[in-house]
Amino acid sequence: MFSSDDLSSLRWDATSGAVEVIDQTLLPHTLRWVHLESLEDYCHAISAMQVRGAPLIGITAAFGLAHGLRDDSSDQGLAVAYDKLLATRPTAVNLRWALEQVRDEVGELMPFARAEAAWQRAVELRAEDIASCARIGEVGLPLLREAQRGDTLNVMTHCNAGWLATIQWGTALAPVYKAVEAGLNVHVWVSETRPRNQGVNLSAWELQRAGVPCTVVADNSCGQLMREGLVDCVVVGSDRTAANGDVCNKIGTYLKALAATDNNIPFYVALPASTVDWRCDAGEHIPIEARDSGEVLAMAGVDGAGESRQINLAAAGTRAANPAFDVTPARLVSALITEHGCCTADPAGLQALRAQLYDL
Repeated sequence: MFSSDDLSSLRWDATSGAVEVIDQTLLPHTLRWVHLESLEDYCHAISAMQVRGAPLIGITAAFGLAHGLRDDSSDQGLAVAYDKLLATRPTAVNLRWALEQVRDEVGELMPFARAEAAWQRAVELRAEDIASCARIGEVGLPLLREAQRGDTLNVMTHCNAGWLATIQWGTALAPVYKAVEAGLNVHVWVSETRPRNQGVNLSAWELQRAGVPCTVVADNSCGQLMREGLVDCVVVGSDRTAANGDVCNKIGTYLKALAATDNNIPFYVALPASTVDWRCDAGEHIPIEARDSGEVLAMAGVDGAGESRQINLAAAGTRAANPAFDVTPARLVSALITEHGCCTADPAGLQALRAQLYDL
């Protein structure tokens, strides 16, 4: 049910080599697949947020680098394509990780062999992402069972960390989908996630598509829902996690972590191990992307006649700041859920994870 092609965000044709992604800027009102046919198409898809979510950004970039090598497989061509893709988004570490995976695979090959090897590595990374996200769901399921306090398991999430942010399953929503498959009565509180509304536009859309009961709420209502005992646990994703356990995620995550801690509600972060930035000692060193103020001052939607519209929310000349991410201190994170198991959000827990990954 949850691993079909209908619940995938990036698909490719093994015969033609065509890659297409869902244009997430058009959701939830229009489902449109976009063909990516050039390096510029891949760069635009990432920077314009047609694709978003750290794992999906990484996989898209991997295919983009392979596509770039089809046009120019020289050392210079490899460097140029790598740099262009790396510059598209500054915060999600999976972008750099995936590009390095492909570059390391092909760097020592003769130029004529690079494009095919890069393509095969991108295909492998896509398959690995599906498997790792499914495993994240399996690892997180017992935590959700433990958190449930009534007949219904009430999970709160933030932004979108489902299959739209990965290839299939997702990270934060993977345990939710596994819980539904296991027969649990599940309900998800979906906060709108201003200013881009990835919660209401993406999470609610994909949960409804998968048949999972959910309710959209304003971001600033979430603390009150916790105080009223209507939330069993909070599960979010991560765009980059520092080596000390600090978690960088969509703006507003920090506030949920504070409210969860104050109400003794577990606050879990689900992520593939590739999202841990071992080179980053602490969250204060993570670059926070500043996006266009228009995302705060305007909003797109569909009017009563079904026509797409964009409306201004503020008076002309109004200034706005638009940090896209915030950092949640490790002390507020109950556990990190990875495909290799759960670990504590602290240097010791992450070092144990790293030792497991690299046989240290």
